[in-house]
Amino acid sequence: MSAKKTSYQKNILGELFLTESSSCAELSERIEKSLSLVTKMVNELVDEGLVIEKGLAPSSGGRRPLTYSLKPDSFYIVAVAMDQFVSRIAILDAHKNFVAAAKEIELSLAKNDQALAMLTENILSVLETTKVDRDKVIGIGIGMPGFIDPHKGANYTFLGVDICAYIKMRTNLPVFIENDSSAIALAEYKFGAARGERNAMVVNIGWGVGLGMIIDNKLFRGEDGFAGEFSHIPLFQNGKLCSCGKIGCLETESSLNYMLDRASAEIKNGKPSFLKPAILASSNHEQKFQQFIQAAIIGDSLTVGIISDVAYNIGRGIAILIHLLNPSKIILSGRGSAAGRIWLAPVQHAINEFCIPRLVGNTKVVVSTLNHDAEIIGAASLVIENIKDCSIEKIFVKHSLTKH
Repeated sequence: MSAKKTSYQKNILGELFLTESSSCAELSERIEKSLSLVTKMVNELVDEGLVIEKGLAPSSGGRRPLTYSLKPDSFYIVAVAMDQFVSRIAILDAHKNFVAAAKEIELSLAKNDQALAMLTENILSVLETTKVDRDKVIGIGIGMPGFIDPHKGANYTFLGVDICAYIKMRTNLPVFIENDSSAIALAEYKFGAARGERNAMVVNIGWGVGLGMIIDNKLFRGEDGFAGEFSHIPLFQNGKLCSCGKIGCLETESSLNYMLDRASAEIKNGKPSFLKPAILASSNHEQKFQQFIQAAIIGDSLTVGIISDVAYNIGRGIAILIHLLNPSKIILSGRGSAAGRIWLAPVQHAINEFCIPRLVGNTKVVVSTLNHDAEIIGAASLVIENIKDCSIEKIFVKHSLTKH
């Protein structure tokens, strides 16, 4: 198979990953190739068993075109969502479905020389235990906190400068990394609340408060890839030391760490709550997070009050973003957004208080529906974004050998 032909087919597979179904005309427009060429390539992919006919598109007054979608088992992607304390590893099929439940591991990244090796061992374990055809796994996408250089495969905050090379050497799969907030923004832009928005800000509410920026229909990374350090806006005169070493950053009064610590302190001072102090004091970050979110969902007054105060603080930061960038939409995403609509009123209150009305008139604030899965989906999307570098040729070869 020629390199040019494979490249065209990769592009078609990538576009079909982004949509439930597409016609040849729609694919032709998106990959900017002639309709006759795209139709030929799609028919060959159908013959290879990688693409299936989905049916006729809804009527728009003329002849309804035939639409196509990926066969779910066309290929698989390893998607890894990391934060400072918990990593989740999943394998997704070509329809973005989880093949099995994501594997969660407590993996503290700070000052941990073994973190990269531990992550890699767990990726290998998931590949071994999940019942998918290893030859159909086309790559590994990883979202992680820190100062990331995706092109060099380096994280200058955690794990080191040879992340992609090391994991590729151990797994024999191409590896792509991105800052966690940028990965979440990519997921929201491709599949979530930022879809169709030209300019949108995606706030990642987690152990810090990250930011992914969609500007002019593109993920904006900045000159060195470090754009979006929303956590470290110096917003408070509180004397609190931030994880970055500075004083009074947004993170000091808006992160999940802050929320959990405040909950523990208020319970010790006699504030009633459904939260269990023993869980709040445990070293299991996922368990602490889940308890906190579930308490908020059922209306625990202490938890709701803490989230409301934090939402107001985040809203103050968002007001700065609106003044600088005038986005059409603000999406509250990441693991913390699982608390849902509790975030909206206090965020909007702060925006109303601190924003010039004309600047904010057309800006909507919404809570993500992807929430905790956003980073996993974004990590998988990294592989598709870099499909030209993926090991997808072996799938074509395998299907050809199977046919003949």
